[in-house]
Amino acid sequence: MPSAHVPPAVDSSALRRSALDVSPRPPGPQRCGAACCGARRWHRHDGAMPQMTEPEWRAFLAHGTRTAKLASTRADGRPHLAPVWFLLDGDDLVFNTGRDTVKGRTLARDPRVMVCVDDERPPFSFVLVEGTAALSDDLDDVRDWAGRIAARYMGEDRAEEYAARNGVPGELLVRVRIGKVIAQSSLAD
Repeated sequence: MPSAHVPPAVDSSALRRSALDVSPRPPGPQRCGAACCGARRWHRHDGAMPQMTEPEWRAFLAHGTRTAKLASTRADGRPHLAPVWFLLDGDDLVFNTGRDTVKGRTLARDPRVMVCVDDERPPFSFVLVEGTAALSDDLDDVRDWAGRIAARYMGEDRAEEYAARNGVPGELLVRVRIGKVIAQSSLAD
C-alpha cells in the first residue's frame, strides 16, 4: 500500500501575519492613507481594541433599551439564540421566559449561557457575558421583575400591564450569574 503524502507542518499564524502585513507599520495610532488601509482617520494598527472597565460595561448594559441575545445549547447540540429584555441586578442579568419555551426547556436542562449586548451604531461596541442561569417560578418574584423589566423597555406607565401579563404560572424568572465578561468599545475607531 503506498504511503500517504503528509504535508509539512505550517505555522498558520505566520501565514496570517504575512498575508495581512503587506507593508510594515509602526504600532499604535497613525494617520492612514493609500499605503495603509485607506482609512482617513487616526486609529490603531496593533490589533488592540479598547477594553471596557467594569463600571463602563455595567453602564453599557444598563443604558437604554438594548436587547440581549441569549445563546444556549439545545439537547441535540444545536445552538439556540433568542433576544431577551433584561436588567442588571448586581452580578446577575435578569429576564423572564416561559417554562415551556425553547429557552425555558434549554436552561432547565443546561444552565450554561452566553449573552451578547451590542451597540450596532458606529463606532460599535459590545459586551459578552458568560454565565450560569438559575430559574425560579416564584410568582411574586416573576411578577416583580416582569414589571421592572417592562418599565425599562416599555416605560413606567406600562410596567404593571406587563407584570400582570408575564407574572403568571408557567413563567420563569431567570438570573444569569455573571462568570466572565468580554467588553470592547469603539471597534471602528
